[in-house]
Amino acid sequence: MAYKDVYESWKASPEDFWMQAAGGIDWIKPPSKAFFDQGPAGEWFADAMVNTCWNAVDRHVEAGRGDQLAIIHDSPITHSYRGITYRELRDRVASLAGALRAKGIEKGDRVIIYMPMIPEALEAMLACARLGAIHSVVFGGFAANELAVRIDDAKPKALIAASCGLEPGRVVHYKPLLDKAIDLAAHKPDFCVVFQREQEVAELIEGRDVAWHSFQYGVEPAECVPVEGNHPAYVLYTSGTTGQPKGVVRHTAGQLVALNWTMPNIYGINAGDVFWAASDVGWVVGHSYICYGPLIAGATTIVFEGKPVGTPDAGTYWRVCQNHKVKSFFTAPTAIRAVKREDPNGELIKDYNLRNLQAIFLAGERADPDTIQWLEDKLKLPVIDHWWQTETGWAIAANPFGIELMPVKKGSPSVPMPGHDVQVLDEGGNPVEAGVLGAIAIKMPLPPGTLPTLWNAEDRFKKSYLSHFPGYYETGDAGYIDEDGYLYIMARTDDVINVAGHRLSTGAMEEVLSSHPAVAECAVIGVADTLKGQMPLGFLCLKKGVETPEDQVIKEVVKMVRDRIGPVAAFKSALVVDRLPKTRSGKILRATMAKIADGEEFKMPATIDDPVILDEIAGVLKGAGYGTD
Repeated sequence: MAYKDVYESWKASPEDFWMQAAGGIDWIKPPSKAFFDQGPAGEWFADAMVNTCWNAVDRHVEAGRGDQLAIIHDSPITHSYRGITYRELRDRVASLAGALRAKGIEKGDRVIIYMPMIPEALEAMLACARLGAIHSVVFGGFAANELAVRIDDAKPKALIAASCGLEPGRVVHYKPLLDKAIDLAAHKPDFCVVFQREQEVAELIEGRDVAWHSFQYGVEPAECVPVEGNHPAYVLYTSGTTGQPKGVVRHTAGQLVALNWTMPNIYGINAGDVFWAASDVGWVVGHSYICYGPLIAGATTIVFEGKPVGTPDAGTYWRVCQNHKVKSFFTAPTAIRAVKREDPNGELIKDYNLRNLQAIFLAGERADPDTIQWLEDKLKLPVIDHWWQTETGWAIAANPFGIELMPVKKGSPSVPMPGHDVQVLDEGGNPVEAGVLGAIAIKMPLPPGTLPTLWNAEDRFKKSYLSHFPGYYETGDAGYIDEDGYLYIMARTDDVINVAGHRLSTGAMEEVLSSHPAVAECAVIGVADTLKGQMPLGFLCLKKGVETPEDQVIKEVVKMVRDRIGPVAAFKSALVVDRLPKTRSGKILRATMAKIADGEEFKMPATIDDPVILDEIAGVLKGAGYGTD
């Protein structure tokens, strides 16, 4: 069946399409229908009874695949790797769930998980799911104040943490951060479970803290607890514009059905295959495609504790793919740009045998055509950009590799997936013509697996996503759809700049800059201009070993933007910097850079990877005459 037929079959009868997809899940009580018009955005499979942990773990053991690897942990930082079979995973999760139950955790209780990239992080998520507890994973090493804000919002009965995380060349001390966060928070958890890593043994507070292994001693393993289809599986906080994080809610049944559909249809992954998403459990990719998606599908998932470069070099991704026979690999464009910057000729790729690898998937930030082209040239494999959000939980638009590999248009995440009626709207909420830039919105209702609301913030949910364009979910992204139905995401709506009345996409300019042979990575922001309202300003990170003088590179990229986009872009300035400020998940902090350039006050983003970079950027901007009143 071709993509067009699959998409049309959904459009013709969404109810039948999703009920058929629901057939791939083990139900305790099957849903009577797919969609329920209740709650602020509707709910999927709401009257079913089901358990996520059963579908992700136990059923594969029951099906006779208990000896298959469920998780491979690969840590170049500790120079170790190990495998956990589905049978071992079931026993470990049942034991942990039993210990949590013995300490009073039950269905509906919240548990915050604060852990690094180790299998125990997934075991903690699955143990919560086994009991019907609602987990909220907070990125390990997040600042104490940010963790405290999440503790006060989720009001967890327990926290599960590790003693430390590991970065190249340093140990990140989790326990002092955890203790400080609990001190700062008004809400106090009943207890904390601490997994002691050999790199650092944390001091436990008597009466509150229990050690991971000893508190499981002698407990009865827990069985899977049935929950309603619309029972929250988890709350995942994403940064909000007000500084107060938004708790994205994910319902149990919708997530099960959606993720189970995506594994074979988007990623070409079935039971027994090896899938690797190089992300972190603290982000949505870690939830959907390190923990739940691959395990629901009965695949083997890889938990990777390392970096694309520096652990030990820019070949580490290819080593993991070779050693563990990875079939589909999912990472962020920013990670590939880092690899390309260190190894521009792809010499390290030649050291590895990638015969099992069938495709590479990119998401998290717009994949510029130059990065895709570089990967295609070096790997001779399909490189598939796809677009989604923390809120949606899975791809809004993708090239459905498992159904058919459609023609790739570089710079486009291809076409909408079933469940997503994607429209491009003008400010008045009217659909625009093909090729015209506008706000990207999705006609309601959203498909299964997407957010039904925000945690304890229904009004904020409506205001943030549903009120601007009635009848639509507002994505906050800007772009256009071409005459073939391919979607192009050009910028966050906030990153569309207005130059003398012309709405211009920073993404289109970045596409031109990144195609220069000396440029490894780039960003474009709009800076305030008294005459034109805003003017674009480029930031360039150059490739290692580039001999062309910086002034020459700047002159060339200015000419390239003028030639390809036209004088209307008014692109006249660019600055060379060593690195760009990013969140820990790899998104470039364009809005923060724009505030520095305009001399405005800004709040240090909680998710920033390295705050020192902002000082470097401020210094470069000041030297160029920006950022001062």
